Amino acid sequence: MSQNSHAHAHDHHHGGHEASHGSMKSYMIGFVLSVILTAIPFWLVMSGAIDNKALTAALVMGIGAVQIVVHMIYFLHMNTKSEGGWTMMALIFTIIIVVIALAGSLWVMHHLNTNMMPMSPDMMRNMP
Repeated sequence: MSQNSHAHAHDHHHGGHEASHGSMKSYMIGFVLSVILTAIPFWLVMSGAIDNKALTAALVMGIGAVQIVVHMIYFLHMNTKSEGGWTMMALIFTIIIVVIALAGSLWVMHHLNTNMMPMSPDMMRNMP
């Protein structure tokens, strides 16, 4: 194998991976979006801009979901074309597992809260 053909084979082997790496511009866009998507929930909670705590919590979770997507696109370079679609399949599987774990945890906590014996402050003072 000549030195020239070896270099060509080496370039061909790594050619598919270099296309998936981001540029400095895409990293900076991702960084700026991440900072903004972190500052907004922080401001919402610390300033008390919205009186309704449930709405504030929903907004914080929604912005968190958007931030996850920003990280996946700009930092993890996930799309339907990378790795022959396997990264997207791994993502879908991960989302399913997380949804099952969260839904199960909330279900268990709700039923524990519902089935707990109510306690008055007097009963709590007499506890060991």
